[in-house]
Amino acid sequence: MKAPSLAPVLSSIPICTVQQMGLRELERIRLILRGGSVIDWRRMHFQSREEVDRFLRLCQFDVSRPFDDAWARTVLADAVEYLRKTFDYRVADAVAQPEELHDLFLFASGAKGLARYRRIACIVLKVMHVIQHIEGRDLLFRLAASEAELATMVTDKVLGVAEEMKKQGLPIVEFAHSIKTRDSLITKLNAKKETVAAQVYDRTRFRVITRTRADLLPVLYFLTQRLFPFNFVVPGQTENTLLPFKGLLADNPHFEQFIPQLHLDRDFEDREDRTGNAFSGSSYQVLNFVVDLPLRMDPYLPPPDEDVRPRKGRVSFALVEFQIADEETARRNELGDNAHESYKRRQKRRVLNRLSRGLVVPKRQG
Repeated sequence: MKAPSLAPVLSSIPICTVQQMGLRELERIRLILRGGSVIDWRRMHFQSREEVDRFLRLCQFDVSRPFDDAWARTVLADAVEYLRKTFDYRVADAVAQPEELHDLFLFASGAKGLARYRRIACIVLKVMHVIQHIEGRDLLFRLAASEAELATMVTDKVLGVAEEMKKQGLPIVEFAHSIKTRDSLITKLNAKKETVAAQVYDRTRFRVITRTRADLLPVLYFLTQRLFPFNFVVPGQTENTLLPFKGLLADNPHFEQFIPQLHLDRDFEDREDRTGNAFSGSSYQVLNFVVDLPLRMDPYLPPPDEDVRPRKGRVSFALVEFQIADEETARRNELGDNAHESYKRRQKRRVLNRLSRGLVVPKRQG
């Protein structure tokens, strides 16, 4: 019998309307819309210990428990050692050994400590972010958890939040999930230009349809507060033909006051080399992004007080794709050239041409 999960408890939160959103929310949403990386940020936006504590719990850490706090401090010590050894970087003791782990995030936000701590804490947190991902991947490789079991864990977690969103009255008309079949995976990998077969980011996908386009931002931000941390979006894996950043600013003029404080200038997206999905219709619109969904792997691990592993991390990650659109856009996406059947037909044609290049192609059956 598997041990129960020790996933931290997250209290319910009110829905954040677009008008209530400020610089913090704008930065987090923009990160997802462009598929960016938090490694490029210059500061965090936490203002209170309670806010940091919720974020840590969303990352699946409850640092009020000794074993979670000890592991988080192990990752912190590794990050500090890396910076000191690799770059001869001077990390202040207050940052290297904070009284509470929460202080590190408040330092990085400029909400606590000396002004010089902000830059140091930001750098340390970036390295910790990378180390925790390395540890999470390594943990998954060492556990006897099948892909089917992971898919079940992901589905249960996501659909649980979906049910909560509906109870809170968020205007969602569809929240469905799908898992790619083996045939679909083979076709997708043969269609990809990349040669790394492991790069399948959408094996588990969730489709979220809102009532109107104005509902997209509150739904998206709620997901970052209740399901996955905003910084766990996978860089470079976003397809956004639905919510361009400048369009978001134009539709919500109150965001203009925050433009001078953004990490990236207003026109940054215009300079990015973005290519959409080669098989989608020309007028297809959607927001697709991939996240590393943090999962507590306690059911596959010994109880904390019996854990003799040298590295005692208990959180791993599962790649999950989210496809978000409003109801009217979703309807148009199923018409004519945009229809899914047309998409699959174009994809299969590409695969067959690629596989048969220079070869005799067998006749089709039937």
